[in-house]
Amino acid sequence: MLAGIDPNPAYLARARRRDDIEWVLGTASTTPWEQDFDLAVMTGHAFQCLVDDGEIRAGLAGVRAALREGGRFAFETRHPQAHAWEDWTPAHASEVVDAGGRLLRVSHEVESVVDDVVTFTETVTDASGAAVHYERQVLRFLGPEVLNRLLREAGFRLDEQYGDWHGGPLTPDSREIVTVARR
Repeated sequence: MLAGIDPNPAYLARARRRDDIEWVLGTASTTPWEQDFDLAVMTGHAFQCLVDDGEIRAGLAGVRAALREGGRFAFETRHPQAHAWEDWTPAHASEVVDAGGRLLRVSHEVESVVDDVVTFTETVTDASGAAVHYERQVLRFLGPEVLNRLLREAGFRLDEQYGDWHGGPLTPDSREIVTVARR
């Protein structure tokens, strides 16, 4: 069985173009899976949207409940030592082309950095400069020690942890923390 879950109805509407996957509106902590899966994957730095320890614990409990014994959970999060948010300025905007071929500009602006929590805005504008999308976001940047402690407390054991998408070692200079944990 292949399933996808997301709390955003707009993202799910786009995802549902693939009809060979069971798409579910929700979160790992609110969807009652019952140990059906060998692998759970969280992509797009979504783990960072779990901001407080309670949210992280609930999310990890939901993922663990969805996995068979020995099943794996793979995800990535930005390494806090890389200070990725320092590049989230309008001067570092990027251009993307949407599904309709429209050129869009995506920019970010950091509002605050408090401990390991970063609050920022994302603005998407079209070629005329008109805002197409505006969203305020809050992300948590967990270091490996806290992340691994929360995984252990949730009943996971760490299988592998990398510092990049090529399987490089996790070091203080790594931009990513790519984790594979086992139930």
